[in-house]
Amino acid sequence: MLDLNVAARRDAAEPVIASPAIAGSASPDSSRAFARVPAELPLPHLYARVSRHITPAEWPLVAREVEAIERLKRERNAVVLGHNYQAPEIFNTVADIVGDSLALAREAVTVDADVIVMAGVHFMAETAKLLNPAKTVLIPDTRAGCSLAESITAQDIRLLRKHYPGVPVVTYVNTSAEVKAESDYCCTSGNAVKVVRHVAKEWGVKRILMLPDEYLAQNVQKDVPELELIAWKGHCEVHERFTPQDIRDLREAHPGVVVLAHPECPPDVVAEADYAGSTAGMADYVRDEKPARVVLITECSMADNVAVNHPDIEFVRPCNLCPHMRRITLPAIRRALETMTTQVEIDPAVAGRARLAVERMLAIR
Repeated sequence: MLDLNVAARRDAAEPVIASPAIAGSASPDSSRAFARVPAELPLPHLYARVSRHITPAEWPLVAREVEAIERLKRERNAVVLGHNYQAPEIFNTVADIVGDSLALAREAVTVDADVIVMAGVHFMAETAKLLNPAKTVLIPDTRAGCSLAESITAQDIRLLRKHYPGVPVVTYVNTSAEVKAESDYCCTSGNAVKVVRHVAKEWGVKRILMLPDEYLAQNVQKDVPELELIAWKGHCEVHERFTPQDIRDLREAHPGVVVLAHPECPPDVVAEADYAGSTAGMADYVRDEKPARVVLITECSMADNVAVNHPDIEFVRPCNLCPHMRRITLPAIRRALETMTTQVEIDPAVAGRARLAVERMLAIR
């Protein structure tokens, strides 16, 4: 987990400025990519982290938002949780804790603050509220949804239970609190294999309902051939757009590129990759394996954010943006802290059961 606390970053080494990279292109060679940050720019230590995406002319306006948010965070005793898919100007400036869905869920339990601002989508804010019922949780834009969360309802789960009596239900964390409340366990892309194996052993079963991401269930199925995973037809609107031909084209255009794919991608896309894993898993792979050239088959802000800490690695950047993540902006975060809206509220009758499914997941190590 990378802690991007702004105060801590003020002690960083002398900043550098990166030349802009065009979306869909490879990063320039690191020996030519960096120059000094103009000393007159505000918050130059932060500008060094976003200079590929924000021009020096634009930065003073962005820095003004960042400074306002930092002041409001101090006044409200607030923290910002930022998902790996957040835009670089959020991920690298005001986010205090960053990570994938599993990491944010774990961190939300221990965060020392009165207010949590979720720089992510609505189900993530709900999960933070489930784990922190006494804290104020803010979502800067209530329209920040998720195609997976919208693909299934609590009524769907109840009907599936009737059709598959006695079969445990494992739902992806990318679901509403109402769906989680009808589930036995939650999982993320980072722990799905571990969760279904645990459930099978704990319940003494060979069949598990794994919902709602069809592709995640199919990809996990390859790792648990001893089990039967019954899937739903939900898909991520970002990952479902990748095709095997995309991977082959990338390999042809960028010889030697290492391909990392998210397990929400279709199985035939994952089969073309060198590695498949959660966003945290992909970031760890880059850190540990240090490929000379790499492409992340996932939401394109992920590569932008990982690349900041690896200027010596060439990132090829195909770009499928999540429209829901893009609804979260610096002005929206500032407005949320100024007005203390919109606060996430969950029906207590739902929250208790949904919290149990999430806590069962978090208890699996």
